[in-house]
Amino acid sequence: MMKYAKTYQTPIGMMTLIATDDAVEEIVFDDGITANGLENDVMKQASEELREYFHGERISFSFPIHIIGTPFQKKVWHALMEIPYGETVTYREIACKVGNPKASRAVGMANHRNRLPIVIPCHRVIGSNGKMVGYALGLAKKEYLLEMEQRNMSFVTKIQNV
Repeated sequence: MMKYAKTYQTPIGMMTLIATDDAVEEIVFDDGITANGLENDVMKQASEELREYFHGERISFSFPIHIIGTPFQKKVWHALMEIPYGETVTYREIACKVGNPKASRAVGMANHRNRLPIVIPCHRVIGSNGKMVGYALGLAKKEYLLEMEQRNMSFVTKIQNV
């Protein structure tokens, strides 16, 4: 199976999309990753949608993704995809949503292993005290994403009223 990997500049650093012919499998924010520079239609769509997201013109994604993980991780990630743009929930709320109220730490580990950040919005999960805690990409990126989404809420309101 052919793998494609291309790096793009974003407001939070270099982003590499990794995809097959059918779907994006991974979004990596790491300046040290080696990309083969190959791009297919799936990646073109994904890079355009992510560009629109970073410019405040998009609140959800339609490009195909392939989620790789354990059954528990997939349950958590699907719950994360239900968090509305610009809103936050706690690790405990996600644990309850997936049927295990005592699994807050396991939810945190699933978030840490999320291979599709932003699309699976683990940045929208905060500590039960309302503070920013844990984010695989670093708290500065988490704060940037949440603040950006809050700034763009007028766009969300506008498209919901259309």
